[in-house]
This record gives sequence, C-alpha cells and structure tokens, in this order.
Amino acid sequence: MMPIDTPRLVLRRFTPHDAADLFAYLHEPTASCFLSLALPTLADAEREAEKRSNDDTAIAVCLRDTGKLIGDLFAHPEGDTVSVGWNFHPAFGGQGYAFEAADALFACLFTEKAARRLYAYVEDTNTPSWRLCEKLGMRREGVFKEFIAFTNDAQGNPIYENTMQYALLHREWASQRGPGRATAP
Repeated sequence: MMPIDTPRLVLRRFTPHDAADLFAYLHEPTASCFLSLALPTLADAEREAEKRSNDDTAIAVCLRDTGKLIGDLFAHPEGDTVSVGWNFHPAFGGQGYAFEAADALFACLFTEKAARRLYAYVEDTNTPSWRLCEKLGMRREGVFKEFIAFTNDAQGNPIYENTMQYALLHREWASQRGPGRATAP
C-alpha cells in the first residue's frame, strides 16, 4: 500500500518498529471483537508488527507530526467488494482521527482500487464504531441476532453478541460527496 496523507495522519504499511505502539492498544483491547488479537507481551507485539508489515490489508494509522502509531485499519478485498474495519488506541478517541483515517481509506478504495462496495461488521454494543459507520455515510443493512461470541460467562457458556452490517456503494459515496468531490481528499 502506498502511504495516504491526511491533514493530521499518515496511513502506511506497518513496520517492525510499530510494536510498542501496537502493544499499547492491543494488550487489553476495549472492543470485544478484538479480544482474539490481544497481545499479552511486547514480544507478541513484535511478532504481530512483523507479520502486519508483510500484509497489504493491514494499515497503520500514525500521527503526521510525530509518526506515533495510534491505531489501524484493515481492508480485505473480495473481488470488487472490500471488508473494512478499524481499531484505535482509546487515548486517541473522540478527536476525529478514526473518521479522518477511514474517510481517506474509503476515498482510496473507491477512486484508486475501483471498489464497488465496502462493508463492515460492528457489534451493537460498540457505539463509537457504529456511529463512525454512519458518519462515513454507510447504511445499516441488518442485524445478525446472537451472531458471534468473543467471551464466555462464568460457567463457560458463550456470550453471543448481536452484529450489525453496514455498507456503502461507490455510487452512494460519490453522491454524498457531490459533483467534483468524488476524489480523494
């Protein structure tokens, strides 16, 4: 992936040097869907950063001024459809970074990668993520009741969560941006 610059961020390929910052937000993930990605030790984070450095679908989101990794995006292509998602360090929440990064990624996917449709899965308890989907212009296509379990209760029984699917078509995205604005920011 070629780097994408925004006013405050740089979206780029992961490097092994991202391990400490990756560890900072993945040693105790806040969203249940990322519990399986938890990194118990810095050594685990070093292995994960190395792995991601060889994966075009994993996108590091860094502050432009300092280069600090504050989160990541993913974009898994399935033909002309792309599964997208995000995970950010909670300390950087509420500042518009996730929107800025995802908006730039969407522009790249639609204009440079010729994506026809983007979609995201979001647990109904992850309010910041479903609000981000809506702010990005995605529409809720449905709710899968008791779709997946990321944890178990005290007796070892799965705790199933409801999962919403959001999506955005290229033509919807272009229409929302208006004439002459359907290009990358």
